[in-house]
Amino acid sequence: MSRPPAPPYRGEGPHALWHVSEDSSIKRFEPRITTGMGLGKDARGSVAVTPKSDTDKPVVWATDTRHLPLFWFPRDCPRGTFWARPETTDADVESFLDGDRSRRVHTIEGAWLDRIRAASVYAYRVPEGTFHAHTTVGGYWLSTSAVDPLEVRPLGDLLALHARSAIELRVVPSIWPLWDRVVASTLEFSGIRLRNAAPR
Repeated sequence: MSRPPAPPYRGEGPHALWHVSEDSSIKRFEPRITTGMGLGKDARGSVAVTPKSDTDKPVVWATDTRHLPLFWFPRDCPRGTFWARPETTDADVESFLDGDRSRRVHTIEGAWLDRIRAASVYAYRVPEGTFHAHTTVGGYWLSTSAVDPLEVRPLGDLLALHARSAIELRVVPSIWPLWDRVVASTLEFSGIRLRNAAPR
């Protein structure tokens, strides 16, 4: 059972697969062995480090257009992202999403704000032919073959991109108080590079 997708965002555009990097000169993505990429919930709702590759082979990772905003950050920036799933309670929607089930929220620590402002991040559109959807984690795709990108797009001002897309970006002194509440809630969530967050 795959994780339900995040809500759409303003100006989302058509489905495509993307690989995001701070390097603007990549000509080919070679498969490699990777570990888990973030913190989320598995099909039973349990907290798990996800996604891990669903194959033992080296892979190229990609994300689809709907989940591309999870990567509108410098690579190493810790961020917590969350949204409502069908099972999310009205109380959690009110508490975390200001009563709006269509809202997406990204949370960063204030210490990363200048690095986000200064970052140059690029989205590479990749051909879909060799990719398969991750078996349990919606929005992630894997290819065991090398992939040549079709195009590269600079993402530009990442703060403005969030604003244009109507995705709320919360800046907090420490991610942990909010994140602990999110993980304990009925929300869907994805945490990326949280090991780089300030100590508790």
